[in-house]
Amino acid sequence: MIYIRQMLIKSLIAFLFLALNCLTVFSQVENNQFDTKGERHGVWKGFYKESKRPRYEGNFNHGKETGVFKYFDDTKAGTVIATRNFSKGDGSCYAIFYNQKGNKVSEGLLVNKLPHGEWKYFHFESDQLMSLENYKQGKLNGVKKVFYKDGSLAEVSNYVNGKKQGLYKKYAENETILEEINYKGGKLDGPALYYDGKGNINVKGQFKNDRKWGYWETYENGKLVSKEKISRETRKTFTLEKNKEGKMAPTELKPKNEK
Repeated sequence: MIYIRQMLIKSLIAFLFLALNCLTVFSQVENNQFDTKGERHGVWKGFYKESKRPRYEGNFNHGKETGVFKYFDDTKAGTVIATRNFSKGDGSCYAIFYNQKGNKVSEGLLVNKLPHGEWKYFHFESDQLMSLENYKQGKLNGVKKVFYKDGSLAEVSNYVNGKKQGLYKKYAENETILEEINYKGGKLDGPALYYDGKGNINVKGQFKNDRKWGYWETYENGKLVSKEKISRETRKTFTLEKNKEGKMAPTELKPKNEK
C-alpha cells in the first residue's frame, strides 16, 4: 500500500515537473517574438543585464508599441518607475515618471522619443506642481511657469526654440513682483526692473547683448538715489551723486570697476 502511494506521489511529481516545463516553454514561446517580417509582435519583456530582473514589459503589434508599457527599477521590489501609453496609435506616447516611493516626478507627451507639448514637473515627493513647460521637438518652446511648493507663482518666462525670449518675471512667495527683465535669443536684452519685495522699484536699467547698457538707476523708498551711465565704446561709467550743495551731479568718467 505504501509502495503504491509512493509510486503515485512520484508519478504526480513527474507530472507537475513536466507541466511546469511545458508552461515555461509555452511562456518563452509567447514572449519576445517576431512576425514573419522580423518585426516585434506580441508581449515583450526586457531584463537588466546583471541582475536579470525585469526592466520593462509591453505589447507590440507588428513592430509598433501598443497600449501601456511599464518600466521597473533594478530592485527586488521591482517598483514601477515609468509608464508609456501608446494608445494614440501614431507612435507618440504619454509618459509618466515616478520615484521609488510612487510619487510622480514628471509627465507629458513624447513624440519621436522627444518631449512635445505641455510637460508637468512635480516637487520632490509631492503631488504639488513645480513647473509647467512647453516643448517642440525636444526644445523648450512657449510659456514656462514655475511654482513654489504652496502653489503660488514663482516665475514666468517664454522660450523660442530652446532659448529665453521676451519678458521674464520673478515673484516672491506672496506673488509680489521681484524682477521684470527681457531676453532676446537667450541673452539679456531690453528693459530691466528689480523690486524691493514691497512693490517698489529698487533698480531700473537695461541690457544689451547680455551686458548692462545705458542708464541704470537706484531707488530707495521710491526716490532716486543714484544714476549710472555705461558707455559702449569705453566701457566707462559715471554716477550721479549729491554735491556740496545737495544737488545730484555726475561724477567723472572712470572704468566701471574702478572705485
